[in-house]
Amino acid sequence: MKMPYLLLLLFISFTSFSITAQEIKTLTYFENDSTKLELDLYLPLKKSDKKIPLVIFAHGGGFSGGDRFGEKDFANSLAKNGIAVASISYTLYMKGKDFGCNSTLPEKIKTIQIGVSDMWQATSFMIKNKNAYNIDASKIFIAGISAGAEIAFHATFWDYSIMNLYSNNLPSGFTYKGLIGGSGAIMNVDLITSKNAIPMLLSHGSEDPTVPYATGSHRSCPTNSEGFMTLSGSYAVYNRVSSLKKNIELITSCGAGHEFCGYLFGKEPDYVLDFINNVIAKRKFESHIIIPNTKKSEDLSQYPFCN
Repeated sequence: MKMPYLLLLLFISFTSFSITAQEIKTLTYFENDSTKLELDLYLPLKKSDKKIPLVIFAHGGGFSGGDRFGEKDFANSLAKNGIAVASISYTLYMKGKDFGCNSTLPEKIKTIQIGVSDMWQATSFMIKNKNAYNIDASKIFIAGISAGAEIAFHATFWDYSIMNLYSNNLPSGFTYKGLIGGSGAIMNVDLITSKNAIPMLLSHGSEDPTVPYATGSHRSCPTNSEGFMTLSGSYAVYNRVSSLKKNIELITSCGAGHEFCGYLFGKEPDYVLDFINNVIAKRKFESHIIIPNTKKSEDLSQYPFCN
């Protein structure tokens, strides 16, 4: 009786490995003499006659750490629902350096610009290979956590012709279908206009000291520091996009800090799935979901909805 049981276990293990191998493809999307950048492409096991949406995801880590492997459950949950996910590696320009108050503004801008250019390269790669992986290039969403969300914001709203560090390779007029950001920010919220605004799903802690929730200093740096940089976070973006009468959802965790950055991807992937389906169905929406403050001693009077 023991031998058939062991054989069964081996069969199950082999079958599970085979399914995973078919589901995740590791691809090189950019390579030169000094750099090789890869992505993991999560594809639905159930094949479709129709082209499928794609989410391109950038991890967090302050542009100095982190990797593309951290959100496998999120990627698998979307793939099981017919949506492909490309989780990318990108240049960690700040590895071994200070991305905080002892850095400089030009270095911070350069850091984001390199990450954004990598994202554009990954997007171009997926568009060029859309037929091989049954991707609908008109339904490409961009997503990220923390530093990855900063990449997503700037890849969406920076001027591609000016800020791209590589060859011009995205199709003329390309736009992402929607943006999903966890605790991200943009340098200038006025970059978002009625003409270029896209649907967004954002989450952020109201007391984030690393990436400002509203408009404030990156890493809470004082104004006289070398690394002072103003950023507009999710709440500022929400107010801007709402004023433009465009589609946006914000989830605010009152009293939470930067640890809330992974909420959408780690705890509530169904929010992401619903968002993608609503965007594809061209539904109108605007909402601000409030997670109540659990730190009752904290003064959150600047955000009345938190009290």
